[in-house]
This record gives sequence, C-alpha cells and structure tokens, in this order.
Amino acid sequence: MTNQFKLNSDQIAIFETANQFGKKELYPLSEKMDNDEWWPNGIFKKMGNLGLLGLTVDSKYGGAGMSYLQAGLVCQAFGKWNHALALSWVAHDNLCLDNMYRNGSDFVREKYVKKLCSGDLIGCLGLTEPGAGSDALGSMKTTAVKNGNKYVLNGSKTYITNGAIADVILVYAKTDTSKGNKGISAFVVETKTNGFKVVSKLRKMGYRGSQTAELFFDNVEVPIENMIGEEGTGHITIMNGLDFERAMIAPICLGISERALEISIEYAKIREQFGKPISSFQMIQSKIADIYTWVKAIKSIVYSVLSECDNIDKKLAGKGEIHINSSAAVMFASTTSNKVLDEAVQIHGGMGYMWESEINRLYRSNKLLDIGAGTTEIRKKIIAEGLLH
Repeated sequence: MTNQFKLNSDQIAIFETANQFGKKELYPLSEKMDNDEWWPNGIFKKMGNLGLLGLTVDSKYGGAGMSYLQAGLVCQAFGKWNHALALSWVAHDNLCLDNMYRNGSDFVREKYVKKLCSGDLIGCLGLTEPGAGSDALGSMKTTAVKNGNKYVLNGSKTYITNGAIADVILVYAKTDTSKGNKGISAFVVETKTNGFKVVSKLRKMGYRGSQTAELFFDNVEVPIENMIGEEGTGHITIMNGLDFERAMIAPICLGISERALEISIEYAKIREQFGKPISSFQMIQSKIADIYTWVKAIKSIVYSVLSECDNIDKKLAGKGEIHINSSAAVMFASTTSNKVLDEAVQIHGGMGYMWESEINRLYRSNKLLDIGAGTTEIRKKIIAEGLLH
C-alpha cells in the first residue's frame, strides 16, 4: 500500500521554497516582533512575489492553484521559523482569501482576490465580537441594514488577527435579527471606508507581532456587490470555512513543535552538567524521544486531514466526517504541541524560563490554538456529537 504521507515532488518543492523563505526572511524578524508587537511592512508583498499567497486559488485569479496539503506545508514551514507571521498568513490566505474565493462572486474575485494573491492587499476575517466567543453566531450583535444599493454596518469585532493592518475584511453581520443564526450575511469591507476604525491593538502573551485588534463599524456603507453569497447564508459560509480553517491552522503547531525539537537537541548537546553534555543523561534522552514521537504523530493527523480537505466536495465542509476530523486535527495538534513545548522548556532548564530565549517564545505560543478556531472544549463537542448522532 502506498504511503499516503510521502510527499511528491511538487509538495516537496513548495515546502522547500517556503522553508528557505521562512529561514532567510521570517526568522530574523521573529525576535523584534515578539519584543515590540512589531509588524514588518511589505512582508506579504514579498510572499506574493514568490507565489506564497493564494495557494488554493485558481491561477485565473492570480493564485497558485495548489492543494490544501501544499498550503499546509507552507504554513508548517512558516510556523517553524516565525509562528506569529504564520498566523497572520493563515488569517490572510485561508480565513479571508480562500473563503472569499470559494464563496464570492466573479465581481468579488476580480476586484479583491487578485490583489490579495499578489500581496497588494492584506485581508482578515471579522467574526468574533466583544462578549462572544464560542457562541459567535448566537451572540452576534453587528448589524447590516439594506439601504438602496448599499448595506450599512454597525457594531464591533475583537481579537481579529490582521485587524490593525488589513485593507479588506470578510465581515459577518446580522441582516435579519429576527432569524437568529439564519439571519447572518457576509460582506467584504474595505478598511478605508468612512466609519470604520481600529479601536485598539491588543497585546498578547504569544504570537506577538501578529497584529490583533478590536474593530468598530459606525454606519459603514458597503456596496451590495460586496456581499458574499446570498443574504442570510452567512452561517453556512462560516461553518464551511471553519473546517478548512482548523485543518489549515494545525500545521502551525507542527512547525513550532519541529523547531522545539530541533533546538532542544542542539541545546542538549552543548549544555554540560557534571562534566558531560546533558544529552548523555537517560532522562534527557527520554524527553527527546517523547518529543520526536509526538511531532511525528502531529504530522500524521495534520497531513491526513489536509489531504481529506482536498478530496471532498468543498460545499460539504461544515458537517459530516470532515467536520469531525478537522476538529480532531487541530485539537490533537494543539494539545500535543503543549506537551512538546513543556518538555522542551524543561530540557533548557533555567535558560528556557528566560524571556529572550527562543524556546520561551515558542512556549508562550502554546495556549492560543487551544482557544482560537474553536476551543478544545468545542472541538470535543463537535467530535462527540458527530460520532454519537
């Protein structure tokens, strides 16, 4: 039987391109981003020039026409060298761009998708609101009222990755408050529009430098052509997109874990105690063996579910087996990455506890993906309900 996880030449090529770019261009930025919550202007344009944006978008619209697995390999490589930028890349390339491409009209594709693929525009997703989290749909208060050939948006969004730097936002708002979840619609909003403002940039424990913000919409007028899909179908777009988001965000955990293993091995070989390197001690060897095995396990489920995303009808996402498996992938990747990072810090000892060490930066990243893209608890609920239904 063919090993489904053995990468082919095209997959290897895109991974190597992303890995080289990550090591050369992204890694040198990681310390300053972490220290100062700093964003390197122009970095998305560099990605676009190398064909590292719009991975899953047809070449007709400026994309690379690749698979979700290939896009995931880019995310893995970026996650290894600069997980903060990897998160911003996912928010742009998958949460915003891929969603807009799959569900948007030809007008939206022509006007926005091409420039998002080139890096001329930066995108983000506007779903979560203050006071809402796991119940993002039921608690949504942002509204969009039709007025002639426009919709007028009012409300706020928070914890929005790329929110402070985005040119366009895929925003969800209620067009009919009487219909609950089925009264939600999706819109492309340009951040230069009157009435839009970034209320605040948020300071985080980890993934620092990836710009996270609270956004406010005060009578923001959006052309009717900027609606994604039909009015009232936003809940379908959300649930459909979440499965691809979960599958695509899990490789960040893989990249982080691979880097943690790499630097733990390096440190164990050079750190001496009792007259010999700590790599000679069986307890350290045991930790290294555990970390290696956990990384291999993360890779297996991440690659498997990304491949599954490539082999389903994209309209079926948001339900069924892919809904279960995408939740399982990101849940396993995040919880196992936590174990990897905990042991990696232990190997580094006191140095691992110092803020300026790389392993400390990686360790502070570990909690976000237990929370973002649906909490671990929500993921378990999805899996259990899917299996017991």
